[in-house]
Amino acid sequence: MIVKSDYFLNEDVIFLAKDLIGKYLFTKKEGQITGGIICETEAYAGITDRASHAFGGRRTHRTETMYAAGGTAYVYLCYGIHHLFNIVTNKKDIPHAILIRAIFPTHGEELMLKRTGKRKSSPELTNGPGKVTKALGITIHDDALLLPSPEIWLEDRQLHINPALITITPRIGVDYAGEDARLPYRFIINNLMIR
Repeated sequence: MIVKSDYFLNEDVIFLAKDLIGKYLFTKKEGQITGGIICETEAYAGITDRASHAFGGRRTHRTETMYAAGGTAYVYLCYGIHHLFNIVTNKKDIPHAILIRAIFPTHGEELMLKRTGKRKSSPELTNGPGKVTKALGITIHDDALLLPSPEIWLEDRQLHINPALITITPRIGVDYAGEDARLPYRFIINNLMIR
């Protein structure tokens, strides 16, 4: 079942970040489908979260997408190299977002290998947010896309993930956020446990 945009209007970004574990993320680029099971996410709680691009109500050309209604793709360039894919949540003008950090490939693996320049599949193929977007063909041009779209969509295939297998940790690479860097907003399940 395709996940509709109103699913992302939920006000609890932490709940959604955990609930996305086990759902499928797909792209269709140039007629070819790639995708996999979401197995790592991070929640960003808007204007009160020092790790968020929208902390303090910051609104810039880059962050404006975060203020869209839930279900909007927020894609930005990190370090001028990596395209990172987030999904905006909550109502319009409440800039919550969830970063998709890793997927377990299930569809179009050969194309993912080609896009990433890898010769054979391994857990490292899509185990980071920059690797996910590269493998799925997501770029800054997908920013502000309303999900589901013909290019990017999520599916709930009723994959049962035992909540006990989901590890909850602080987020990665947000030391600048002070105390907020220690918030338990990262959700991860080992790829191998999904098989």
